[in-house]
Amino acid sequence: MIFPNRQVTTLSGHSGAIHAVVYSCGAGQYILTGSSDRSVHLYNPSKASSSTPKSGLIQTYRAHSYEVLDLAVTADNARFASVGGDKQVFLWDVATARTLKRWSGHFGRVNCVGFGGEDGSVVISGSYDATVRLWDCRSQSTKPIQVLEEARDSFSSLHVVGHEIVTGSVDGRMRVYDLRMGMTFVDVIGQPITSVQQTQDGNAVLVSTLDSTIRLMDRSNGQLLQSYRGHTNKDYRVRSCLGMADSVVISGSEDGKLYAWDLLEGKVIEKLEAHGGKVASAVACNGVKKEWASAGVDGTVSIWAMPE
Repeated sequence: MIFPNRQVTTLSGHSGAIHAVVYSCGAGQYILTGSSDRSVHLYNPSKASSSTPKSGLIQTYRAHSYEVLDLAVTADNARFASVGGDKQVFLWDVATARTLKRWSGHFGRVNCVGFGGEDGSVVISGSYDATVRLWDCRSQSTKPIQVLEEARDSFSSLHVVGHEIVTGSVDGRMRVYDLRMGMTFVDVIGQPITSVQQTQDGNAVLVSTLDSTIRLMDRSNGQLLQSYRGHTNKDYRVRSCLGMADSVVISGSEDGKLYAWDLLEGKVIEKLEAHGGKVASAVACNGVKKEWASAGVDGTVSIWAMPE
């Protein structure tokens, strides 16, 4: 398998660790990053130049009073949501760089966020306070329309697919909330979860945990389909993602390296040096091009493309 292992661009501009990196929807022309410097940056990687460190930076969004921990983008790329250490959930207008909504209600830092509903009309946030809250973008009310509070510990990650919310918690459980049926399905992973992502076919979920293991779990019966090891993840929230039409698994690592595995075989197909040997905290895959991004506590984003 030919893997995108060529580092083509480095995006800089943050003065602190980057906790979240996401591609814009559709063609994936833009990248959003959230950092411990309390800001969100919008980049166009194609405009970046190695001779100008901050080239490619289009816009900076500032409203958070503490570190930014997660981001989500609407399907039309007109809005995005950000969450972080200030216990708030922000809804932004991309073009004007203004906040459209500011929701308060969580009692601890907010670790993860996603969009649900028709046209991204609902923002879903998961917090250190062991709750998931749903917020209506169309309503003038500042109160959540629903609170999910079955977890016994912090929510670290969530992935919204249709009427379902897949969540990962520090209590070692993956929960799938079916909002249409009003049901919750629980799988015990047994280790604190740092990242969850459902496959495109909806049959499995990729789960990263603090025992330096990534697991592919069967959605229908909770069975382990495959595991991926080699990276180091024991202390930080290191995220993984599926890429190249769900044929590979990509993850950062606390040793500053980036790892890629064959999804089916579970074998390491690539190990890359990045981010000055510091923790590589987050990765994201372009949904159209064979390209992906990695972010680190060094405050930079690396863009990876196919070898020449």
